[in-house]
Amino acid sequence: MMRIPDFHEEMDRFQNHIPTWVGLNRLRGERAKWLRVPTGAALIGCGVLGFLPLPIVGIWMLPVGLALLAHDIPTMRRGQNDPVTA
Repeated sequence: MMRIPDFHEEMDRFQNHIPTWVGLNRLRGERAKWLRVPTGAALIGCGVLGFLPLPIVGIWMLPVGLALLAHDIPTMRRGQNDPVTA
């Protein structure tokens, strides 16, 4: 039976696919919580506006914002890993 990877293993795997200039390492540290929560909320808010014909906002912001918030809210971590392992 396969073991379900935990949140941090999935984030490490996800981080390997992102360019280094994005700076995801800085957002994953414990001291960056004051930056992660507002950034995640702003990304979700802008993602909801994804139906507008603006070049910057889009639906892509929703999963990124949820991933940032899941780093600080433990109840969201299990829901984030389920689609990846399915």
